[in-house]
Amino acid sequence: MDLKTLKKTPSWEWPEGTATMLLGILSDDRAEESERLLAAQMAGDFTVMNDELANALLAILRRGDEAEELRCTAAISLGPALEHADTMEFEDPDEDLLSEGAFREVRRSLRKLFQDADVPQDVRRRILEASVRATEEWHEDAVRTAYYSDSEAWRLTAVFCMRFTRGFDEQILEALKSDAQDIYYEAVCAAGAWGVEGAWSHVAALVTTDHTDKHLLLAAIDAAANIRPLEAPEILADLTDSDDEDIVEATFDALAMAELWSSEWEDHNEQDS
Repeated sequence: MDLKTLKKTPSWEWPEGTATMLLGILSDDRAEESERLLAAQMAGDFTVMNDELANALLAILRRGDEAEELRCTAAISLGPALEHADTMEFEDPDEDLLSEGAFREVRRSLRKLFQDADVPQDVRRRILEASVRATEEWHEDAVRTAYYSDSEAWRLTAVFCMRFTRGFDEQILEALKSDAQDIYYEAVCAAGAWGVEGAWSHVAALVTTDHTDKHLLLAAIDAAANIRPLEAPEILADLTDSDDEDIVEATFDALAMAELWSSEWEDHNEQDS
């Protein structure tokens, strides 16, 4: 099965040996650039990610003679594995995508590359977006600096990173006033991630207003359950009758999450009383 066919195939149906094939393409300087780019995208999938692929992606990132797009893609593909490792904390070796040693090396390398002024700006942005998914202390200053830069691209990166970095409620609310739709979208996602109360009016309006763009609506549905789980069911109820399967699925997921949060809130109040 060739690479383009694999890309169109659900990753859980990829044949044995796919990780080895991707590794070979990533490591081959003579391979077509388009193939290496596609391999870098696919390498981040949970079904194939391992220490060897992580090392190959890092090798691409470290090389200044590689195309910027390929380096950016290599960085982004490391993000999901970092988040998975940070969340799972290596409690079950059978579930690990990366070994603990590889995880630490990826984190160390990404920080070093981010701090290297010779690395192109777009590559550094993608490195920050990937590395923040396993947050460290240095990220807070990096995200704050990015947010207050004069570059809209860096501001976009910063607001994306606020999904994963605590302590930016004020900036998230400010970003919700942005005319830039991509920044606004990331602000909705970040507000949902941290349950930012001040974002409720924005989220409720997106959910209850007709013709909200689908990707923004899906983000708002998720955010509603996290911000006000007791009120979310009322404003989400009508969406369960949507003709769009993605919207219906997202709504039921959000309603389940709202019920969970509501139960925890009630348990907490009972304990306090």
